[in-house]
Amino acid sequence: MADRVPGSSKHSRISPSLEQRYIDCCWRHGVLPNKALLSAFFKVEVKKTYRRLCSLVVFLDDLKDADFLPLLDIFMEIDTSEIDAVDIFHNSSCDLNGEYVLLLLRAINQKLRVVNVRDATFGKEFLRNLSQRGLTCQVLNLRSSHFRKLNMVGNFSHLRTLNLDFSSSLSSFREDCFTCMPNLKCLSLCETRIANLWTTNSALSKLPSLVELRFQHCLCCDDTGPHPASSGGKSTDSCQLDSGLCVGAPSPFDGDYFWHMNMEEADIYDEVESTFDDSSDDSEVDFTNHCREPNMLEACCDVIPAWNGLIDLQSEISFGPLPMQDEDESSSSCNSKRISSFVPKKYISCHPSPICYEKHYREYMIASLPSLKVLDNLPIRKIDRERANIIFSQHFEYLPYRRKTKENVVSILHNREIKAGCNHSQNWRRKPLYVSAKSQYSYSRSLSAAKVGSTAWPLLHPLSILGSVLGGENRNFRPRQFEYHPSDSSLMAFGTLDGEVVVINHENGKIVSYIPSLGAMNGVLGLCWLKKYPSKLIAGSDNGSLKLYDIKHISSRNKGIHSGVHSVNFDDFDQLTSVHVNSTNDWFVASGYSKNVALYDIGCGRRLQVFTDMHRGHINVVKFSNHSPSIFATSSFDQDVKMWDLRQKPIFPCYTASSTRGNVMVCFSPDDHYLLVSAVDNEVKQLLAADGRLHLNFNIVSTGSSQNYTRSYYMNGRDYIISGSCDENVVRICCAQTGRRLRDISLEGKSLEDSMFVQSLRGDPFRDFNMSILAAYIRPSSNSEIVKVNLLASRDYAKDFTDDQHSRPSYSMGG
Repeated sequence: MADRVPGSSKHSRISPSLEQRYIDCCWRHGVLPNKALLSAFFKVEVKKTYRRLCSLVVFLDDLKDADFLPLLDIFMEIDTSEIDAVDIFHNSSCDLNGEYVLLLLRAINQKLRVVNVRDATFGKEFLRNLSQRGLTCQVLNLRSSHFRKLNMVGNFSHLRTLNLDFSSSLSSFREDCFTCMPNLKCLSLCETRIANLWTTNSALSKLPSLVELRFQHCLCCDDTGPHPASSGGKSTDSCQLDSGLCVGAPSPFDGDYFWHMNMEEADIYDEVESTFDDSSDDSEVDFTNHCREPNMLEACCDVIPAWNGLIDLQSEISFGPLPMQDEDESSSSCNSKRISSFVPKKYISCHPSPICYEKHYREYMIASLPSLKVLDNLPIRKIDRERANIIFSQHFEYLPYRRKTKENVVSILHNREIKAGCNHSQNWRRKPLYVSAKSQYSYSRSLSAAKVGSTAWPLLHPLSILGSVLGGENRNFRPRQFEYHPSDSSLMAFGTLDGEVVVINHENGKIVSYIPSLGAMNGVLGLCWLKKYPSKLIAGSDNGSLKLYDIKHISSRNKGIHSGVHSVNFDDFDQLTSVHVNSTNDWFVASGYSKNVALYDIGCGRRLQVFTDMHRGHINVVKFSNHSPSIFATSSFDQDVKMWDLRQKPIFPCYTASSTRGNVMVCFSPDDHYLLVSAVDNEVKQLLAADGRLHLNFNIVSTGSSQNYTRSYYMNGRDYIISGSCDENVVRICCAQTGRRLRDISLEGKSLEDSMFVQSLRGDPFRDFNMSILAAYIRPSSNSEIVKVNLLASRDYAKDFTDDQHSRPSYSMGG
């Protein structure tokens, strides 16, 4: 930055000094001059004398509300003053009026250069105003902010560096939150709650000038630039986490301005540098759980978070290609030994955001952001980018159905019409637009790929239940299990923890049928429709009660329900967790907290047989195949999945397949070609149904929790699988043929205390890329709810989920 020589004109030489003008302003407002401001103005005068850049540094910590009026008078004339740039710093809590601070920042206008504020001091309105209107500064430091969902939509056209480190509430971005920052080059997001690769990449892709990005700190670096030993492409020793964590620890993130700072100002910024260990606040704001920023001693004492023992710490790497590894597991004790052995001479990673623990995180970000030059203080070289592209193609789907490039919906529809109208024309034969044109699904898949590729933020909304039951009484239902109707695309049934069964039109939210518990049912854990008799369904509760209902004979009206509830009672199955009907609707099976499976005859309404000791542990789920009426599979917490055939008297299984953890779920693919097996803590595999051989391991990273019960189902026929776990707020979508990850869907509550988790989920059998998720809150006073997801529709703003007053249910039981 070239120095301007103020005071060269005759007028400026005879004008009073800044100190004198400030004193005059104080006199007019009847306040005493602030010593810190007098000192700051004096330094400007000194710089002017030596023909240096005339920059003014203001520390908000030294001010009181009374000091703002005279200071505002000075800044109102700053465009014609000797001051070239103004830097605002704020390090500790102080009793300042946030409106005064905003007025100060607006008054400085174009000469505002660095803003470093603590938002917690000034409250929600301060950051909301800042986010909505913007700032003219080049460097904005909002460390320790309370943003929960970043939505900076104001004018930030001059911004080159943004620091949001230690924003412990920040978990996601609004879709267009970065479109107002065309010149942003450097962004730091260390120790936030950001975890979703897809929405994060989509938001960051709106930053055309972004070259340096950081989700974790580097101890040996003074700023976000590349590791000092990596300049010139030289190799250096460092430590790298297998999951993608870079070397490093906290840095002051002095900002793009400081990296190119004129050395003549070093004496001024020596005293300022310490102020950049700061904090700030919100856009969709959460002040409920503000954590203090760790100091350097704490950072060194806890450099590698345990993260449930999943991280494999490499003792040293070079800045060449990172090692390609697929497994992320190692003991935390081993990590600790390695750390202690090289802390004095190695560079350690700390304060990572959760996104850093995503498998192949670094490769994903490099492949997705082609303009990026530095990630987590590690430079991105050509060989790194080539390797990242290979890893990305191996483990991620850029678009559904393996599409390589995005297609325009209008052009797809146009080509479909051309094909439909020109089946016999030579012109159609010359257009090999779609290799898969032979398939009847080619155009629908192309349309789906185009729509999914354009919606990083899919439409999520909780199922609203409209209508009243029991003579006009409005109920807050506590859903525990749900199933789509097999033939009516608008209907869904769900069972509640209170023993109720509700049939609802999930398109408009209206209750179609309501079945009260009638004192016999507890929590409904098993539901299954009869395909041949679509008005009937089986419901089983955790106290063993089993009933068949016919919804034609049950109606919910404003005057109450019909007194005659048509149902068939079956013999109880104690501690039931699962029921399922065979393809011909002749029989159904039940399993639960035992080693047995019971077979029931639907036609005569009685139990036919109990198959004992089918497993060594309790059988959580039992499923009939979709087409063979005598074939069923069982999944048990004894780690085995077994296939059985009723024609062979199921004393011995057809085969047994084992997992490394207890099995929570098993289900057949719609064509019965595969078995999808879900074991505890994200162990998801696809087996060949014919013989139980492993077809595909989805390699979803585990959390280390033995209570992380995982459930997986098919979506879009057998094209994709969806998987979610009860200790996580993420639903993962993977290709059922390649195992590659298409996308993650993150559930978000209204606050940190309202964190949501996946209790169960189902793919919509009638709509591609649609699903429903039974989501539970971690807070006991909040109610579970069914959240509908449409990956083909975009949401501008996520709707807040309702906060109902009910306890959190158990997650270990049922499908």
